[in-house]
Amino acid sequence: MRVDLYERIWMWAAGALIVLFLVAIGVGAGLQAIQPPSHLETLDPTAIASHPEFGNPGVNVLPDGRIVVSVVTQMFSFSPDPIEVPAGRPITFRVTSSDVLHGFQIAGTNANTMAVPGYVSQFTVTFAEPGEHLIACNEYCGAFHHGMTGKLIVKRERP
Repeated sequence: MRVDLYERIWMWAAGALIVLFLVAIGVGAGLQAIQPPSHLETLDPTAIASHPEFGNPGVNVLPDGRIVVSVVTQMFSFSPDPIEVPAGRPITFRVTSSDVLHGFQIAGTNANTMAVPGYVSQFTVTFAEPGEHLIACNEYCGAFHHGMTGKLIVKRERP
């Protein structure tokens, strides 16, 4: 049985794509240790209250001037709420969960991460303009999930 040249080309192309996909999955899983790259570190979700950073979540200005916001999600709230940050400066959000999987999405921006018990998710965003943003949980977390919202207030920084 003879296979036409064009059919052989398509078979080899399909086989090469399958190999390429498998290599991409293997490299991604191997280099990222089978967890999303935003999960920088782990912690004990049952001991968050005594954790040095997440025991008292809030907005912190570090000695070098960086602004870090530590956020704890729990059924059915965000802590702290509201969050107040200055406009025009990079803000690093560090988010974790004390109970179940939650989402942390700042509406109207590209700031979005998952809050997974036992992991710290981190992202940095700069808010160009002052204003208020809704913070929403976009991962189903229980019966009152639809009411899990918070507020981010971006203020103009005083000179």
